Amino acid sequence: MEYIFLIIILIFSVVIHEVSHGAMAYYLGDPTAKYAGRLTLNPLKHLDPVGSVILPIFLIAMARLTGGGIIFGWAKPVPINPYNFRDQKYGELKVSLAGPGANLTIAVFFGLLLRFLPLSFSFSGLVLMFSYIVYINLLLAIFNLLPIPPLDGSHILFTFLPPSMLKTKIFLQQFGFIILLFIIFFLFPWIIFIINVIFSLITGFSLPV
Repeated sequence: MEYIFLIIILIFSVVIHEVSHGAMAYYLGDPTAKYAGRLTLNPLKHLDPVGSVILPIFLIAMARLTGGGIIFGWAKPVPINPYNFRDQKYGELKVSLAGPGANLTIAVFFGLLLRFLPLSFSFSGLVLMFSYIVYINLLLAIFNLLPIPPLDGSHILFTFLPPSMLKTKIFLQQFGFIILLFIIFFLFPWIIFIINVIFSLITGFSLPV
């Protein structure tokens, strides 16, 4: 049941992430996501067969067999057309921040519940549930803020990158996926360390093992 709940949390967290992108784009004047039927929390509209189902199940199975590992996934990207934005200068920045911002908001909300609800530790199941919600949403927020294409952080970086650094932008666009794989395989423990620190700062305790 614990692993099923993990998948459910992950799916709804990535769905909220993508809907937030689309909602911000719509707020800025782009109806593309609305016309595509993606401004909904119905997970069936957002599920990616590989990123939302196969990969999470595989990673959870491997974690159960090996006693540890990362749990990750994604939904289908929400379609947007930045040429429709009223704010042409910072529109993409705002849309890119909306997804991680939503995940961070969820993490802080449930983290503060864990920190300040006096009866929360009387219900170990509730504590574990909220802890997973906080952790997964922190993971999605922090990971997506990495300034590597195609993650949200790359759009944030490109917004402020001066024209003189065009070659840097082209390099990242060409080799972003390779850099991302390197980070996942070799630097991910550092990302986990950062997430654990933030988790402790929000909730007031270390993540249950």
